[in-house]
Amino acid sequence: MHLGPLLFIVLALVALAPAPVALAQSGPLRIEITEGVIEPLPYAVPLFIAETPDAAQYAADITAVVTSDLTGTGLFRDIPASAHIARITSFDAPVAYADWKAINAQALVVGAVSVSNGRVTVKFRLYDVFSGTEMVGQQLGGSATSWRRIAHKVADAAYSAITGEGAYFDSRVVFVSETGAKGARQKRLAVMDYDGANLQYLTDSSTIVLSPRFSPTGDRVLYTTFETGFPRIKLIDVAAVSGRFLADQPGTMTFSPRFSPDGARVVYSLEQGGNTDLWVMDIASGAASRLTSTPGIETAPSLSPDGSQIVFESDRSGTQQLYIMPVAGGEATRISFGDGRYSTPVWSPRGDLIAFTKQTPGRFHIGVMRTDGSEERLLTASFLDEGPTWAPNGRVIMFTRETPGAAGEVRLYSVDISGRNLKLVPTPGPASDPAWSPLQP
Repeated sequence: MHLGPLLFIVLALVALAPAPVALAQSGPLRIEITEGVIEPLPYAVPLFIAETPDAAQYAADITAVVTSDLTGTGLFRDIPASAHIARITSFDAPVAYADWKAINAQALVVGAVSVSNGRVTVKFRLYDVFSGTEMVGQQLGGSATSWRRIAHKVADAAYSAITGEGAYFDSRVVFVSETGAKGARQKRLAVMDYDGANLQYLTDSSTIVLSPRFSPTGDRVLYTTFETGFPRIKLIDVAAVSGRFLADQPGTMTFSPRFSPDGARVVYSLEQGGNTDLWVMDIASGAASRLTSTPGIETAPSLSPDGSQIVFESDRSGTQQLYIMPVAGGEATRISFGDGRYSTPVWSPRGDLIAFTKQTPGRFHIGVMRTDGSEERLLTASFLDEGPTWAPNGRVIMFTRETPGAAGEVRLYSVDISGRNLKLVPTPGPASDPAWSPLQP
C-alpha cells in the first residue's frame, strides 16, 4: 500500500510572495499556500455503498459528513455526484482511473457501510487518481450512535494522508452558550463536536460561567464560576456532568485556569488585596505555589506542550503585553512589542506558535507569533475578536467574534493559520469563549 502524501501544504510566510501556479507533474501534487491563497484540491466522494439493507441512511449520512469535513477546510473542492462518470457499485471493484481523471478528480474516497446487531462498520479507501495508487485503506466500527465519530475518523485519515497535517475532525469544543438580551445574558457551559453536532449542556444558567478549558485527555473541564458570589475555579467531569471546586485561599478570587500538559496541575490567576498573580496547584493534593509577584495584573497563563514554560499576559510594563517564564517561576521575558495591547495567549499544540488577541485603535485581531515574539501575523480584524483556541493539529484557530450595537451577538468563528478560510462555527445561539479538546480516543 502506498502511504506517501498526495498533497504537501507549504506555508510561505514571505511578503509579496508570488501567487500559486498549477503545474503538471508526474510526482505527487504539491500546492503552495502563499499569503493565504490556494487553489482547492478537487476530489470525489461517491455515495458510500450500503452493504446491508439497513445501512443506506448511515451510508448517506457518513458520506455527507466526510465531504463536509474535507470541504470545510478550504483545502479541498468536492466534485458533485452529478459530474461523476464512473459509478461505484462494489467496494472491491477496480477503480476506473481514466473516468476520474476526465473530471479532474485528483483524490478519490470510496467507502462501504454495513450494520449488524446495533453496530456500524465502515470500510474506506483513499486513492491518488493521477498516480493510480491507493494511499490509505481502513476499516472502522462502533455503535450505531457513534456513526458521526466514525465519519470524522474517515475524514481525518484522508486529510492527514493528503496534507501531511495532523487530524482534528474527531474532536470537541467546550464553550459558553449564551441567551437573553445583550446586557443581561444568561450563560451556561456547553460541549459539542467541532462542527456543532451532538450538543450537550454541562451547567445550567443560574450563574455566570467563564473560561472553560479541556484537560489533555478531554474528559474534564476547568472553568470559572460565580456560583458562590465571587469567581472560583471548578473542575467538572464531562461524562458524569459532576464537579467540585478546587481548593482556594480565604479572601481570594481565582480565575483563568488552564491544565498542565500532564493534566495533574492547573495554572491560574489569584487575586488578593488588589493584586493578581499567577499560581500553580496540584489537583490531587490541592497544594499551591505562587509563580509571580509583581504589582501588575498577570493572567491568562498557558503552558508550552512540553510543560517547561508559561506564556501569560501582564500589564507590568504599563499596557497589556505577553511574557514567557519558566514553569517553576523566575524572570519573565516580554515577547510582544508591536503597537497595541496583547492578551489571551495560547501555546500551539505543535509548540512553534503562540496565538493571541490584539487590540489596536478601533479594531480587535486574532494573531499568531513565534515563541520569541518574531514573525507576528494578524489573521483577523473586526469590531471584537478575542479568545483564540487551537485545533489539536495546530492548524486551525477558533475564537469569539462580537458584532457592534444593541443587537450585536457573540458567535464562534474559525480561521486557518494562513489567515484564510474564515467561517462561522454553527451553534444554537450566541456563543463565546471556546476551548478545543484533543482528539478523542
